Amino acid sequence: MFSEEDPLKSMTCRDLGGPCDLAHQGKTADEIIAAQDRHLKEAVASGDASHEEANKEMRGRWKRPKKSLDWYFGVKKAFSNLPE
Repeated sequence: MFSEEDPLKSMTCRDLGGPCDLAHQGKTADEIIAAQDRHLKEAVASGDASHEEANKEMRGRWKRPKKSLDWYFGVKKAFSNLPE
């Protein structure tokens, strides 16, 4: 788990496979992934066509478990390599 002292780290929408440079912050990779999921849904709901493909990929990840896990573990590794 994490503690109150754990630093926030940042990854952008683009770092996670999206089209923009909006930064998501979190203490864990899972927090950042959840923020990306919310961001993609909100962007598409507001009519931002540039996020439609990334949103479609995010929603469809469960359909391809191997590819999904590769992406997930890649994000976790990238997160762990970020400076604190």
